[in-house]
Amino acid sequence: MKNANTFIAAGLAAVIGAGSQAVSYADEMPAVEKCYGIAKAGKNDCKTQSNICAGHAFADKQADTFVALPAGTCQRIVGGSLTAPADN
Repeated sequence: MKNANTFIAAGLAAVIGAGSQAVSYADEMPAVEKCYGIAKAGKNDCKTQSNICAGHAFADKQADTFVALPAGTCQRIVGGSLTAPADN
């Protein structure tokens, strides 16, 4: 029984340690922004005004689809926009 308790305690310590390490890395992740109007058909991130799931863009460069990019990147892409088109 002592070995089982030691095994469980070691497993819990590993889970807690991994969780605290993940939290510390969250501060180091780069900021991202939604860049509209540049996604290839079927390669969009998340839902859009015209569909409910990621990867369901109907056409290339569909205005209401977006791709998450590092902050500051979208302004450098021809046709990229930081704002979604108005709802119709």
